[in-house]
Amino acid sequence: MKRVFDVVLSFLLMLVFSLPMLVTALLVKLTSRGPILYWSDRVGRNNTIFKMPKFRTMRTDTPAVATHLLSDPDRYLTPIGKFLRKTSLDELPQLYSILKGDMSFVGPRPALFNQDDLVALRTGKGIHRLTPGLTGWAQINGRDELPIPVKVELDDYYLKNCSFSLDMKIILSTFFKVLKSEGVKH
Repeated sequence: MKRVFDVVLSFLLMLVFSLPMLVTALLVKLTSRGPILYWSDRVGRNNTIFKMPKFRTMRTDTPAVATHLLSDPDRYLTPIGKFLRKTSLDELPQLYSILKGDMSFVGPRPALFNQDDLVALRTGKGIHRLTPGLTGWAQINGRDELPIPVKVELDDYYLKNCSFSLDMKIILSTFFKVLKSEGVKH
């Protein structure tokens, strides 16, 4: 049932957001050099690597590490990068990953390929068996602000309590947090 929900909703949202996605793509292209999309190597279900698309918010010479590990992340942002991140518009291309089956709407956020500490902690708790999500229990409980062990505990809570009603609660809460730009650092 979750997969059917993901396919139907991602297809519908791709239609609804097609114009905003087109405008965002044009703005990315017009305001900075490089590709429109950034394809990030991410850890998916059962620790397999997949390519996750986002609208590019960083310059092309940015090191491939988590943003919070950069000494001055703001210096790498494109002219519209901060706005795209604050509004979460950079995440819209992930609807493709949901449609494809690499992601779900709700699950643990996919780790970067080089976040070995996060991957190891999740694997130890069995969280790696879940399909990663566009949003998740950790995202609505802190997003960028959470230390890795706390994220893993929240992901573990989701693993042990996942249900359609919890997914709906997470999706609804995410919607309101995105509207308020809550929990976004860079």
